[in-house]
Amino acid sequence: RPIVKSMRASIKRTAPKDNEEFSYGMPVYKGKTLFAWINPPKNDVTLSFTRGVLLEDKYGLLKGSAKAGARHVKMTKLAEVNKPALIYYIKQAVKLDKR
Repeated sequence: RPIVKSMRASIKRTAPKDNEEFSYGMPVYKGKTLFAWINPPKNDVTLSFTRGVLLEDKYGLLKGSAKAGARHVKMTKLAEVNKPALIYYIKQAVKLDKR
């Protein structure tokens, strides 16, 4: 799907040294640990961040209340993809992963 392709490209450009793998049919991204994954069910696409609770959310797009701290951005159409915001979140997630 175009929206998944766009998200994957943004992550690859922003975190070129980190690994993209597939787990449970979803692209997952790992550096030292798992820091993000894309869940593409039928109705929407979710980009989730393992340590999302620690990300600064200046765009107000991060949702979720997982006790472990994961947060996500949910989109239904390619036009909804806010690339600057996603890159902002991805850079933070990568930086947290390097700690």
